Amino acid sequence: MIKATRKTGLVFFPAFDWAISPTHPEREERLLYTRDQVFEEGLFDIEGIIEFKPDMVTRDDIRRVHFCVPDEWSVVTESHLVSGGGAKTIGSVVMEKKVEKGFALVRPPGHHAMRVVHGARGFCNINIEAIMIEYLRDAYGVERVAIVDTDCHHGDGTQDIYWHDPDTLFISLHQDGRTLYPGSGFTHELGGPTAFGTTINIPLPPRTSEEGFLYAVDNVILPLLEEFKPELIINSAGQDNHYTDPITDMQFSAQGYAKLTEKISPDIAVLEGGYSIEGALPYVNVGIILALAGIDYSSVKEPDYDRNMLKQSRESMEYIRKTCDQVMEYWEKAPSIKEKMLASGSIKERERTIYYDTDNILENQKEQIVLCKDCPGMYSIESWTDRGKRILAVHIPRKACSRCEDLGYKIYETSARKNLNLIFLQDRKNKQFFVNEPGK
Repeated sequence: MIKATRKTGLVFFPAFDWAISPTHPEREERLLYTRDQVFEEGLFDIEGIIEFKPDMVTRDDIRRVHFCVPDEWSVVTESHLVSGGGAKTIGSVVMEKKVEKGFALVRPPGHHAMRVVHGARGFCNINIEAIMIEYLRDAYGVERVAIVDTDCHHGDGTQDIYWHDPDTLFISLHQDGRTLYPGSGFTHELGGPTAFGTTINIPLPPRTSEEGFLYAVDNVILPLLEEFKPELIINSAGQDNHYTDPITDMQFSAQGYAKLTEKISPDIAVLEGGYSIEGALPYVNVGIILALAGIDYSSVKEPDYDRNMLKQSRESMEYIRKTCDQVMEYWEKAPSIKEKMLASGSIKERERTIYYDTDNILENQKEQIVLCKDCPGMYSIESWTDRGKRILAVHIPRKACSRCEDLGYKIYETSARKNLNLIFLQDRKNKQFFVNEPGK
């Protein structure tokens, strides 16, 4: 009788009532075929593999992470609340040691949702991994977290949320942004000045196969995880690197995903993208589940799998080696660069234009962060869109010093005189959230 080496929890939520359109790649069939395969393979008959039912996230869960404009209920549906709740449930059962590993097979996905949310980007409305992580920090006292995003698209939303957080190591392994949405995730993107070096991007060339992915895991991801020493490792387990995916151009397989999962050994995996509904997801997900549980996955193969057909060019492999060397060079130099940046001034500004491709919204942002030597620094974001909304969002970090805490409240209280629709204060230190509507 097969038995899991590591007790593993699963949450399924296909979101039957939510899809961008009936034929859109992000629809309920993404998980229906996987669920059928899991039952067909008898995974729930294996001792040590346990299914849990998802909770729903609350408004307070969302407010630990996001500034939703004009409010949370304008941005999410019930399906988003359950999808985020599935991640939250898995996080809780892992922290309470009911299981050793957990996998939230849920949708809609979330890794393109940034700190400020005006609508949907890249099929994402709220960032379910970040919501889970911040809940675990408040509920269980978790400090250092590593997120390894293996979706084919750069996890720009998760990167944005943790850009200024030195306690969160964010690593994204993805198809080069010059060839795929969202057009970001380059090696020089290393985090804000108070958290410089804790954002790591490994852009891979199109047609990268198992050889290239696992080289990056062995030569970059595993050494960084060993040095960072996180309390939790989270895998944003996107599966659109698969060779049959209709919207990407990579050469990964179910065997490759299972090996990657075995090597990284995440505590929690959360499903992200993956749009080859019949040809990839059932096999990839079964491979990931078996790898998490410590069960032999060598027989998990797609019907048309041929490793010899999935080889990458020598030029691609050489490019990947050089990219990995560059990433490690940046990692080694980051501490001294961070020290110089913190000594260079009191305020750092960042201006950006962000396009919401799903909802066709154009947003402009002006961010200001305090370069504080005693804490990660208070920051504010002025955001306005082509829909006419103009807001100011103030973030006080969990480990804010008293000066940054006081400054955050001062900016929030004195900004009412500005021409703004909404003013937000996200006080993570004291676990509070405030909203001011000037003129009301």
